[in-house]
Amino acid sequence: MSLLIKNVHAVDLCLNQKTDIFIQNGRISRIAPEINMNADKVIDASGLTAMPALFDMHVHFRDPGQTHKEDILTGCQAALAGGVTGVLCMPNTKPPVDSPEILQYILDKAKNTGVDVRPVACITKGMNGEELTDFADLKAHGAACLSDDGRPVKSAELMRQALEKARDENILIASHCEDLEIINGGIMHKGSISEELGVKGMDRASEDYITAREIVLARSVSGRIHICHVSTKGSVDIIREAKRLGVQVTCETAPHYFMLTHEKLRSRNANDRMNPPLREEEDRLAIEQAVLDGTIDCIVTDHAPHTQEEKSNFELAPNGIVGLETSLAATLTALYHTGKCSLEKIISLMSVRPRFLLGLEPVKIREGESADLILVDLNHKWTVKPEELHSKSCNTAFRNMELTGKVMMTISDGMIRYENK
Repeated sequence: MSLLIKNVHAVDLCLNQKTDIFIQNGRISRIAPEINMNADKVIDASGLTAMPALFDMHVHFRDPGQTHKEDILTGCQAALAGGVTGVLCMPNTKPPVDSPEILQYILDKAKNTGVDVRPVACITKGMNGEELTDFADLKAHGAACLSDDGRPVKSAELMRQALEKARDENILIASHCEDLEIINGGIMHKGSISEELGVKGMDRASEDYITAREIVLARSVSGRIHICHVSTKGSVDIIREAKRLGVQVTCETAPHYFMLTHEKLRSRNANDRMNPPLREEEDRLAIEQAVLDGTIDCIVTDHAPHTQEEKSNFELAPNGIVGLETSLAATLTALYHTGKCSLEKIISLMSVRPRFLLGLEPVKIREGESADLILVDLNHKWTVKPEELHSKSCNTAFRNMELTGKVMMTISDGMIRYENK
């Protein structure tokens, strides 16, 4: 199939111009003004911006084992609606991803979705924190990264061994930095709002402590560590200093951490609860600054679907929110339209850097490259309606919020995978 995209403003790290784009046999064949070639489909993209497709390196598709919340197919549909053609899929499934058989199940089910699903395998067998998995075998069978996700390895010595082993196997370890003993049943940020609501809070120390621990351990073995969904000022400061000292540490955050605070939980809506939790204004500002100054490497979603029934009780609900369909729009709203961040910087944070950290080739709008791009109306204002999301679940913290910027079309491997109707 051939596609001709006319009158589009194309933006990449080395491209910023109005042009036409001709796509044939899954690749970008030509980029030039006024292309006049026969195509199976001609797209008038006047007023739209072409960008490299996004990669989200932290999602939960709940498959296998919890497919009432999400499955690989619906998760990929949500991804495409958000302009995401590649994801790193976390291992806290049922059973956890600790064997070649489960890796193969995920890879097989993701075929033909238009999304490059890269599975994360467990650091420890069953995510029980007691015995390391066979890193080499898991990598050979398709694991792109290792993590015990929401159950961080409790033993510092076992985590040190894991970082050493991962260094030797050249595979990245991602750490969800929360000390579960410090959290001790907390359900939201520990502060004035948790006290006002009379619920148990999560102290910032739970995140800061494990962040510092992982960095110390990584430095001790000259290994790499990736810190998941950073949410505190303290963690940002620790990571920034570690980078200055030359430690091989990278990190990510999500739009809700630089847009929202624990004030939102006053409504006692469990759709505003996630791990780590929304924190205070000083944390939000610190996260935003860390995104802008390069301390934070990537913007992700931590897309974590839960059913409406599960989320119906504020105090008993599981933590987690969906985010694939709002991440770009939220980032554009908060950072681009406020003049704080260029479009090129957002492309780096949401497309280039995540792939780089996983050793994957970047997606480029360039002749000869695979046609993986999105068409975005940067100025389209829309209100997030949970019932219109493509995910099986609708637990979004951005419900009823007006965002500016909308993915109108997602193309991967030269095929239109999503079109906003």
